[in-house]
Amino acid sequence: MKNRKLLYHSIFWASIYLLWVLVFRSYSFSITKTMTVEFCYLIFITADFYAINNLIVPQFLHKKRYPIFVVATITIIALSAWLRALVAVQINQHFFHITPIDFGTLYLFSLINISIWVLVVTIVKMLIDRIQIQQQLELLEKERIKSELDYLKAQISPHALFNSLNTIYGHIDKNNKPARDVLLQFSELLKYQLYECGAEKVDLEKEIAYINNYVAFQRLRKDDKLVVNIETGDITPGLRIAPLLIIVLIENAFKFVSSFPDKENKISIRIFTKENVVNCCIFNTKERQHHIINVNSGGIGFANLKRRLELLYATKYTLSVNVEHDFYETNLTIDLA
Repeated sequence: MKNRKLLYHSIFWASIYLLWVLVFRSYSFSITKTMTVEFCYLIFITADFYAINNLIVPQFLHKKRYPIFVVATITIIALSAWLRALVAVQINQHFFHITPIDFGTLYLFSLINISIWVLVVTIVKMLIDRIQIQQQLELLEKERIKSELDYLKAQISPHALFNSLNTIYGHIDKNNKPARDVLLQFSELLKYQLYECGAEKVDLEKEIAYINNYVAFQRLRKDDKLVVNIETGDITPGLRIAPLLIIVLIENAFKFVSSFPDKENKISIRIFTKENVVNCCIFNTKERQHHIINVNSGGIGFANLKRRLELLYATKYTLSVNVEHDFYETNLTIDLA
């Protein structure tokens, strides 16, 4: 996604540059001089655009610090216009050997041109962002309605279900502790999915508690040859996350973990936060003949996970996969700010 975004930006600025060369070419000068002049403008306009949109807008405009935003924007454009005029004087003197225009006039031209183009490109970007946000909101609303309808279609009575589980639990021999423990673990998992996951976001700590219960449940199901390590420390309190995202990767690890009779079968899960970013690393050994579903393939679990991440977190997440002949590793980071 980042490479695609970089490609789009490169194509955009290259197109702008070619447009300037064609439109503003003066036949009294060589094409080399025209390309040099426009390239000089391109450098400072591009630098101003990214400085304003990536630094000044998030720090001041989004936080409604309007006077500082205006002053910072004017300062950056004025400084870049001064630098551009200074560079133009040097280029005219040392490369084209022509008498430079008065510095004040050159500075004024630079200030006007840079201001106009930065303003135009910024407005275009804001319009595109607004359209994309609106499209994402519409998609989220459609997904929400569809999910609600699917939930209503498949809805069962939680009370009746838990009463049934309690009945089953009561009929299990008290000496059969493993069976009773499995049922209790299953009951806790089901309770979380029924009562907690209806919200758009849940506490990250609750989600991790659910993951711990899921891992404990799987440990009861698997044999002793499987080694499962889970580390869920260093969690920043107060963070909230869309439910049942991380669990997809963990389910995949248990589904495709190896079953070697003569060497270690292992699953390693590490979840931690750094400020507002949650980091998840899931590793499992695998057998060579297992072709684990790749993130870009048609696997339902991964496909749904990636779709939800794109809708909910857009550019605020990364999901990577490392597949080797004897192990499989996925890494997911989400900025929850």
